[in-house]
Amino acid sequence: MHWYEVSNIDQIDSPALLVYPKRIQHNIDAMIANVDGEINRLFPHVKTHKMKEVVEMQLNAGIQRFKCATIAEMEMCILAGAKYVLIAYQMTGPKIDRLRDLAEKYPKVTVASLVDNLESVNQLAISFGKKNRTANIYLDIDNGLNRTGCPLDDSTYSLITTMMAISNIDFKGFHVYDGQFRSASLADRKSGSDKAFRPIYGLLDQVKKSYGKDLEVISGGSPSFSSASMRSNIYCSPGTVLLWDAGYAEMVPELDIQWAAVLMTRIISKPIEGIITVDLGHKAVGSENPMPNRIRFLNLSDYEAYKHSEEHLMVKVKNWDKLAVGDVLYGIPYHVCPSVALHEEAHVIKDNKWKENWQVIARKRKISI
Repeated sequence: MHWYEVSNIDQIDSPALLVYPKRIQHNIDAMIANVDGEINRLFPHVKTHKMKEVVEMQLNAGIQRFKCATIAEMEMCILAGAKYVLIAYQMTGPKIDRLRDLAEKYPKVTVASLVDNLESVNQLAISFGKKNRTANIYLDIDNGLNRTGCPLDDSTYSLITTMMAISNIDFKGFHVYDGQFRSASLADRKSGSDKAFRPIYGLLDQVKKSYGKDLEVISGGSPSFSSASMRSNIYCSPGTVLLWDAGYAEMVPELDIQWAAVLMTRIISKPIEGIITVDLGHKAVGSENPMPNRIRFLNLSDYEAYKHSEEHLMVKVKNWDKLAVGDVLYGIPYHVCPSVALHEEAHVIKDNKWKENWQVIARKRKISI
């Protein structure tokens, strides 16, 4: 059997998310190898898998710090046993008090969040101050992605000095995500990433000179993981590498990462010659990319996925006569992160057999806080 095939697949309804722990473990080991075994430099993101069991696997490997995108993901990490979790998102509205309440509920865990402006810092300070707690923050730096973060200009250091003087705030360091460098060429990605990152060294030196404080720097998401891992004293925060997908396999070919999540679907109709329809609609696979970049089938060749709706995916095929309604297809999502979030549970495959299910618990927006 191929690595992705499941001997008792007739017991799994479709569409379904399948995960392969042996391959996840390989990817964890590859992450560690990419930082030359310096496990403490890893600060992996959990937004891709959203599963407590995957966090536990990383904790068992010695990884201590985790990055997340939602309060639920943060709580999931804590429930798994993590003691240091950063929500790589700026808190607004009710999220501010939710973060504080989570910190209060788990006082032995260091929880932190991002900020990119003074007003957000003040709001955190007020909320945490009400409970006599300290908000741990990282300054989100925009070094060219133009999505979030404060600019790298003359105002950056002024903001830092102001933050350092605010009560109930502990300024930990910088968060620098440079996902804009997406060339398949490692040399091109590294060149762009290094140039955009260079001003951070000046800020580190300024703070060290003025305050005697060594700030942390978190960088190196999956596209720039290779580049960031070559810098000393930098935390790397890849996330997609835990499960991997078809898109990153094309973009970041130098990493020794295996596909560890598969979407299983069945042919539900053969409406006209040359066309099959499968039950892998928008509700089962990430659909933000243009067709045909939604799914890469592993056991189908000479095909073109060309039309997509909520419950259906229509595919042009050459071997129409050899395919039957009910046949199982296995595919790698082009973008695994939103695909996982569409499924309540993952079917765990060991030795080509479905053994158990893991809940995709952090697909929720709220667990308890």
